[in-house]
Amino acid sequence: MDISNQQVSAHPFLKALYGDDYYPEEAVDRGKEILLRLCARIEAERPADVAALYVLTHAATDEFNDLQDDDFDIETVAREEIAEAFWFVSQAYGFADADMEELIATRDW
Repeated sequence: MDISNQQVSAHPFLKALYGDDYYPEEAVDRGKEILLRLCARIEAERPADVAALYVLTHAATDEFNDLQDDDFDIETVAREEIAEAFWFVSQAYGFADADMEELIATRDW
């Protein structure tokens, strides 16, 4: 996956989850892939405004919902880490007015 945003490509997504034996590394890897696909979509589709960004983040949040259904217990630490990752992505792509709760509004975790 080609990510041109240097800030994003260097970011250690879900770092706190990798260091915790509670979270299976394979599941955390899948979560990181969801976030990187979101970044690739943002770069490819170039959302014109925050409302268009929310369409993309909601789709990625739905993927996390599916991941939770499979084999990933998204509890307090994971919720915070994932939410912060979405916030980081919105800021890295210039959406300073994005609302953190709205970024992940479709979550069921």
